[in-house]
Amino acid sequence: MSGAAEEDLNIPKNEKRPAMIRQLTYPFSEATVRELRAGERVRVSGRVFTGRDRLHRHLAEGGESPVPLRDGAIYHCGPVTLPDGGGWRVVAAGPTTSIREEPYMATVIGTCGVRVIIGKGGMGAKTAEACREHGCVYLQAAGGCAALLAQRFRKVEGVHFLGAFGAAEALWVLEADGFEAVVGIDAEGGNLFDAIREQSGEKLKRLVSSRVI
Repeated sequence: MSGAAEEDLNIPKNEKRPAMIRQLTYPFSEATVRELRAGERVRVSGRVFTGRDRLHRHLAEGGESPVPLRDGAIYHCGPVTLPDGGGWRVVAAGPTTSIREEPYMATVIGTCGVRVIIGKGGMGAKTAEACREHGCVYLQAAGGCAALLAQRFRKVEGVHFLGAFGAAEALWVLEADGFEAVVGIDAEGGNLFDAIREQSGEKLKRLVSSRVI
């Protein structure tokens, strides 16, 4: 986030960070995650697991994960993939709306040890509290550029639940290389979405008041 944007959001000066991009590499430690603050830009590299409604419900209801998710990242995404030389190639990988996973996300964080969530649009209070309690962050990915984001996944390491859940809902294991995002919810109570909502509401009130005759 730029300095000007931080000023617009009235982020306290002692909470501001340098205008640099933090590098996050799998496995993601709790200590590293807890250093991040809402509004920071990051690049994610290494293993990333995709998951949508079917996977989250499966895990929240006590189903086992075929791969260890502890200290990992779940990307709210149903990637478009094509067969490629006996494996798969990602051709589109845009984020899906994360709030759909709100009924399950806090449980998944607590039981599976997930450290990073990637999606779009933010999440609710239960997820935010789970992030603070267990040491997890929510990253906002760019929407509307699925083909461009796909270029940041250099390899498909595997896929699980393909037959049971279908391609869009399956758990894809991807290898990321510099996937860029912004910290939307941090592990210390910071919430970029709440800050923007509050500031926007205040500006709207001032605008309306200034036009009242």
